[in-house]
Amino acid sequence: MAEGLAIMTSGGDAAGMNPAIKCCVEYAASKGYKPYLVYDGLRGLIDDKIVEASRELVSGILHRGGTVLRSSRSTRFFELQYRQQAYDNLKRRGIGKLIVIGGDGSFRALNQFYSDFGVPFAGIPATIDNDIAGTDYCLGVDTALNMIRQSVDSIRDTASSFSRAFVIEVMGRHCGYLALTSALSCGAEICLVPELEYDLNSIGARLKHEIKNEGRGYIIALVAEGVKMSEYLTRWIKDSLDMDARLTVLGHVQRGGSPTVQDRIMAYKFSVAAVEALDAGETNAIMVYRDGTYGHLPIQAVADAKYHIDPALLKLGAPLGR
Repeated sequence: MAEGLAIMTSGGDAAGMNPAIKCCVEYAASKGYKPYLVYDGLRGLIDDKIVEASRELVSGILHRGGTVLRSSRSTRFFELQYRQQAYDNLKRRGIGKLIVIGGDGSFRALNQFYSDFGVPFAGIPATIDNDIAGTDYCLGVDTALNMIRQSVDSIRDTASSFSRAFVIEVMGRHCGYLALTSALSCGAEICLVPELEYDLNSIGARLKHEIKNEGRGYIIALVAEGVKMSEYLTRWIKDSLDMDARLTVLGHVQRGGSPTVQDRIMAYKFSVAAVEALDAGETNAIMVYRDGTYGHLPIQAVADAKYHIDPALLKLGAPLGR
């Protein structure tokens, strides 16, 4: 009897999850496993929302954003009795391995599950914040950046037409990767992120000079939500630069959208690596992409470390904060 391998998504949704689900199912089957799908994340493990995967269930999902398996955060999973319930659900079906597509919180939860019951798992990094330590890339990032770029390009049309300033807030509570990368790729004049110091007096002096002497007629500012400066910066621009300023909070539109080519291909490569890691006997490996190379790291190297944005990227963005 073929060993069961279950695939689940957990935490915040990200474009690229569905291509990863499809590839995990197909590649696991080709390696002789019996693939299963877990709906509703950790909660689904507890509540037995586990079904045998079929071609029909993963057909036509490649182009869809989000996750067809849905996701959830479960406080019950912190309690041993409910983890026992989840284990019993897996054992009853002969499922001996797990693949979780999500963030480091999901990886920690599955690592505790492994410590309790010895069920090996592999993690595929998926978060638009791109803030998982040990990997240069997480699923969903490229699609989110393209959604932001499209929005900023549209806002620029209005900004230039009315000589206005627009402050655009993007996601990133603890990490400014989206804001910084978007600011550079969209040609913003201001960028505020948690990783970089900023000086409004210097920014004001620079922009006043450009407005007076270089014909600047509008301003685009990208702000990471974690800085909590979006509303203040909007008022500051009005008062200090005497320019009409508007605030746009992009919100959850950044999570949606059909996965880009890069996210689809990255999903396939991560998925193949995850199945192969489990097949080789790895027990708690997280798939990573570093310096152009695919590999995996033990959960401790990911969960116990802090993600840092590429210093070269920070250097490029530093002038936008002064």
